[in-house]
Amino acid sequence: MGQSVSETPASILIIDDHPLLRRGVGQLLELEDDLQLVGETGEPEQGVRLAAELDPDMILLDLNMPGMDGIQTLKALRESGYAGRIVMFTVSDHEEDLLAALRGGADGYLLKDMEPEEMVRQLRQAALGRMVVSENLTALLAEALRNQRTAPATPDIHSLTQREREILRELAAGLSNKLIARKLDISEGTVKVHVKHLLKKLNLRSRVEAAVWAVQEGIDDR
Repeated sequence: MGQSVSETPASILIIDDHPLLRRGVGQLLELEDDLQLVGETGEPEQGVRLAAELDPDMILLDLNMPGMDGIQTLKALRESGYAGRIVMFTVSDHEEDLLAALRGGADGYLLKDMEPEEMVRQLRQAALGRMVVSENLTALLAEALRNQRTAPATPDIHSLTQREREILRELAAGLSNKLIARKLDISEGTVKVHVKHLLKKLNLRSRVEAAVWAVQEGIDDR
């Protein structure tokens, strides 16, 4: 049923305090040859430990959990050195939650009311290194970024070097640092440095914000 993304399936860890949801997602993933559930927990602290132990390709992370919430867990994962994909999986379509997650280092934000087939498609895209945001949230994100902009801080494409513009175009296409590095034939570390510089120059706080802004401005046009 699933199409092959690579020789080995993309490994996924679920951190969500609802046992039925974890079981449902697990059963859904069992039907796919290219996505594999390697661990699951309802305890955020244990999730951080499992991420270090299993080093999964991707973590599906609930936003609203008792005790340590999803944003705190996200930050703890990034601070612990986890470099894989982290996709928030939540019922919240609130703008502040979406922005907090993306600024905290999430690679995607999916709503729990999506169809199972759409969820699998989005996870497959995330496994390929692409950014994923539920379709009905992209307009909300773009509007939020517009509203937060003040005149002196408006991003200016002309402040970027040629290489930074190239990397921004690939960010707009949803590519991860690893895929950008491969495409431009440079190291992943070099890509990270360029991304950091271009975010600072554009006065943006996350790669997803940069991608949305670039798409809005037509900078992703080839």
